[in-house]
Amino acid sequence: MTEVSHEQWGEVSGLGSVDLWVLQSSQVRVEVLTLGAIIRSVCSRGKDVVLGYDDLEGYMSDKRYLGAVVGRVANRIARGRFVLEGKEYQLDVNNGPNALHGGLRGFNKAIWIATPVEGGVQLSLTSPDGDQGYPGEVQASVSYTLQGETLTAEYRAQSTKTTPINLTNHSYFNLAGQGASDIYDHQVSISAQSYLPVDDTSIPTGEIRGVEGTPFDLRKPVLIGPRLKEVPGPGFDHNFCLSSPGDAWTERHTARVCHPASGRVLEVSTSQPGVQFYTANFLDGSMTGKGGARYGKHSSFCLETQNWPDAVNQASFPDCLLRPGEDYRHVTRFTFTTV
Repeated sequence: MTEVSHEQWGEVSGLGSVDLWVLQSSQVRVEVLTLGAIIRSVCSRGKDVVLGYDDLEGYMSDKRYLGAVVGRVANRIARGRFVLEGKEYQLDVNNGPNALHGGLRGFNKAIWIATPVEGGVQLSLTSPDGDQGYPGEVQASVSYTLQGETLTAEYRAQSTKTTPINLTNHSYFNLAGQGASDIYDHQVSISAQSYLPVDDTSIPTGEIRGVEGTPFDLRKPVLIGPRLKEVPGPGFDHNFCLSSPGDAWTERHTARVCHPASGRVLEVSTSQPGVQFYTANFLDGSMTGKGGARYGKHSSFCLETQNWPDAVNQASFPDCLLRPGEDYRHVTRFTFTTV
């Protein structure tokens, strides 16, 4: 049985009030904000394992998407450009030469409308036609429900015009507890036979490369610290391919992360075709998080279940277009256990 409660958490000038929703089962406690549909905390076995802020000001000034739902399109679109039905669209460029996570004011900075559902909360948002340069009015929602040790996120959307869409949650986890200095003592496995190599601006090159014999082979558990030394660049920030283009919509086991010292385990499953494994390469200690913690490089990890990055520009990637009359739907489950 999950208890669900909520209270006002603060006010954003010009936007309105922000509520904090609490989902409490016998094993796990989850806090969700109506700002950005943010997962503010997940308490498992006595520790909060999600990075975040103590107050609303932290989330309003946050540039790293801590805990938020990102959209309309998560991850990167090359040069912020795409062509759809013969028309070229130019988005705001906010990550080097590329568009990232929906634009300068994406879904993470909007206040969502909350409705209680069995065991959780549904958060809904209307993104107007032309929002951040994207075509069509989109009605989007995410439902967070907690059952025992499992937090389920179910995403849905509809659009009045054909538009790219790719929603995900951008929680940063540290199973030793938010505020722990790094994740080098965590073990990770990801059920992927291939990954997407990227150029120097983190856009996929178009190649789908097998993980065999590379540092990206995470099919069996590996310790993150030593493996990071083998990965080119500052760390993992790559899409792992969970299915092939054209595969049917099916939920599958995606990843498992274990912190042997505490025994905490996070298991992830999703119906999405990819997961971006990111090791917080661009946190630099300048952000003060919950309890005064300074979040530095490699202080956490993200498992962003998603369509493949830049799919709108890469015909061989899984289709990311939502057309009028269609329903966009996918589900991701996070299960918090112990060894």
